[in-house]
Amino acid sequence: MHNDWTHVPVDYSDVLRRAMDSLFKTFENFSEGTFIVDKDARVVWINKRYAARFGFSDPQEAIGRDCEAVIPNSLMREVVTTGKPILLDLLETDREPLVVTRLPLKDDYGQTVGAIGFALFDEMKALTPLFSHYSRVQQELIATRQSLAQARRAKYTFASFVGTSAASLDVKRQARRAAQVDSPVLLSGETGTGKELLAHAIHGASTRAARPLVTVNVAAIPDTLLEVEFFGAAAGAYTGADRKGRVGKFELADGGTLFLDEIGDMPLVLQGKLLRVLQEKEFEPLGSNRIVRTDVRIIAATSADLPALVASGRFRADLFYRLNVLSIHAPPLRERAGDIEALVYAMLEELSADARPRHAGQFVLHDDARRQLAAYSWPGNVRELRNVLERAVMLSDSEHIDARALGAFMGAASPQDASAAPVSEEADATSYAQAMAGFEKRFLSDALRASGGRVAEAAQRIGIGRATMYKKIVALDIEV
Repeated sequence: MHNDWTHVPVDYSDVLRRAMDSLFKTFENFSEGTFIVDKDARVVWINKRYAARFGFSDPQEAIGRDCEAVIPNSLMREVVTTGKPILLDLLETDREPLVVTRLPLKDDYGQTVGAIGFALFDEMKALTPLFSHYSRVQQELIATRQSLAQARRAKYTFASFVGTSAASLDVKRQARRAAQVDSPVLLSGETGTGKELLAHAIHGASTRAARPLVTVNVAAIPDTLLEVEFFGAAAGAYTGADRKGRVGKFELADGGTLFLDEIGDMPLVLQGKLLRVLQEKEFEPLGSNRIVRTDVRIIAATSADLPALVASGRFRADLFYRLNVLSIHAPPLRERAGDIEALVYAMLEELSADARPRHAGQFVLHDDARRQLAAYSWPGNVRELRNVLERAVMLSDSEHIDARALGAFMGAASPQDASAAPVSEEADATSYAQAMAGFEKRFLSDALRASGGRVAEAAQRIGIGRATMYKKIVALDIEV
């Protein structure tokens, strides 16, 4: 089938002219008003309906006047001066506002010779669905930003580190001093001693408190994804990458604090890249040529023996020295036994509010329970203490907790049994390691049972990464 070109006009400009005429007539007929000015913003033409709205019974009376003299608050002079359109705007009038659009008129040489304006609507309700949608989206965006900002603020203060023992007071003194400067901080200590709490408190008391606190648990993220997690990636930088790219934690934490938990688990290759960022204060997202400048304060934490890892070649010495500017050791609970009672009552107050929100009573410890808690070695530290109390509260039929109620959940023999026979130093070390492993196995097994065997849910409940959970399941031979 062939097209019939016999009726196509030779002069295409005729089609263009007709299109412009048709477009103008359509706007003039269906809009609330049409308004044309010359290059000096004087009125050239105004339709009768629009003229009458502004008090001119005869449109000819408005011709030649300045646009502002005819339409107060008119921005047509701005359009002819800048040569740029104002596509959608609100024009305030003595009655309801008008939705208007203003376009420059140009000659064949591109010079602005005037402007034309259309009043599209005189009733805002015509745009109510659009404005409602826009308003809803804006409110959702604001709420999301506020929620995200709140999530990236410090959750704990120095008051959250409960204890008045000499060891606790010394830790808080060092941490407060660290908050006053901007140098890197390295927090060391066994699992469950409160290193994350200290990181939050240091950030919250620093000059960066109003800026984000971003956390990366190095042990919980697969090695292959850590670089992207830290530095981000351009769109399509790797297979499966987000279409819009990914913003890394360094960029998210700009101006604030980046808390690197379990830094000892970081692979050597990434250690070198991290060191460069700390020295140069800039990086390139994966697959991008974009240089990102960064102003981030680093707080790192580890339960590993970093000097031993450096000696064995598993951790870079230069990175260790770069991070170990201010070093704070969080003491294990067995070294601050004097804090246990205060910790217990602080935890019981919180746990009773969660477990019995409508009940006015508070849980009370019997003397034998206090003695038992004080004598136990707590291989799992504060985290184990909270776990024991939480289980006791959940299963208790009354508000009185005695040694019998606690004994079922504590992972070591009673003090009387432990002191029955002397043991060598080597045996002490072995029993401690066994107690630690035994506690971890029971703790993780209980979490898995409570989650119906769902590993991801169990990991989330107890506050560790899914990858770490899988590693411990294998290492401790836990049945899933």
